[in-house]
Amino acid sequence: MAAGRERRAAADTFTARMKKLVHRVRTGVRKSAVDYFRGDGSDWVALAGLLLMIPLIAMLTMIDPVWFSPAALVLPIVAGGLLLRPASLLGLYAAAATALIIESVNLGPYTEGPARVTPGIVLVVAACGFFGLLIAQFRSRVGVPWRRGGTMLFDLRERIRVQSKLPQLPAGWHREMALRPAGGQSFSGDFVVAARTNGGRTLEVVLTDVSGKGMDAGSRALLLSGAFGGLLGSLPPHAFLPAANGYLLRQDWDEGFATSIHLVLDLDSGDYELFSAGHPPGLQLSAGTGRWEEKAAEGPLLGVYDGAQFDPVKGSLRPGDVLMLFTDGLVETSDRDIVEGIDRLTGEADRYVPGGFHGAAWHLIEAVAKDVNDDRALLLICREGPTAPK
Repeated sequence: MAAGRERRAAADTFTARMKKLVHRVRTGVRKSAVDYFRGDGSDWVALAGLLLMIPLIAMLTMIDPVWFSPAALVLPIVAGGLLLRPASLLGLYAAAATALIIESVNLGPYTEGPARVTPGIVLVVAACGFFGLLIAQFRSRVGVPWRRGGTMLFDLRERIRVQSKLPQLPAGWHREMALRPAGGQSFSGDFVVAARTNGGRTLEVVLTDVSGKGMDAGSRALLLSGAFGGLLGSLPPHAFLPAANGYLLRQDWDEGFATSIHLVLDLDSGDYELFSAGHPPGLQLSAGTGRWEEKAAEGPLLGVYDGAQFDPVKGSLRPGDVLMLFTDGLVETSDRDIVEGIDRLTGEADRYVPGGFHGAAWHLIEAVAKDVNDDRALLLICREGPTAPK
């Protein structure tokens, strides 16, 4: 009992209370900072900092107007347009206008010498404030602060990348994929969803090309990749594309069609089925003959009409065979039809036959369609022979 009272007394000392207070303050400040930069917290910290900048700039301008121009007030105004909400921004503008008036009174009329508050400076500050307010109102309508906007875009891009990751395959199989968005952007209208189903014995891969390209198609590609990923493995293979077609029709998008190719591969036997929804054909390299054969299944575009039927084409991958799936951006351009593009692709792919196709997907896009302003995706599935490289 006595020891307990002594511990409680030590805990109630002034030093202990101050340590607890400092800890609570530090925790609160850290939480506020994290919430602020996530876009969840109040903007009072930024407002306070910018309001302190305005009198500091005004004081420096009145001390030495040659080195510190009155136009320097645009700095907190521009920062406020990026950081603050519209209501807080109006308060900042009022403080900046007051500082301009004080500077004008203290520096004297602009006709008496340089480094004065001229009408041009007033117009520049007012124009920056106007555009800052437009930006703040746009962010307020969207509901995403600038601090959070870049993080959200990065998160969306990473989600597409993770959903497009191909599963590991058993020994004797090799898979790889390369995707190049249009114009060097981070978002693409081409995406892949894949899963091993039937107890891991079957590989299902869906390569989809959403109408549009780059950033315009990126948001729809993200939505469809999530939906297609949920459908894959939850339905029998022959029911996947009809379900995907119905999902697209329910979205009722103005530009809502897509092409898709669905591979169902038995990893034990090498037998496969290929379903297509208006997609370019797959290409199979036969190790026995060294020739490429088109595997063209029949089916309409996704999102065009209800009740569409998708008939598969069947095949088998033997040791040394390669199956190549791709989107039309890789083989078709305004000055090159799809037949010519496929010939060029297979011609470049023949160079990899002697040494194997490890690392070939990205290099094939570079060789065939490096400067094409369209989304391009290429998927390779190889059944390795006994002399395949490790």
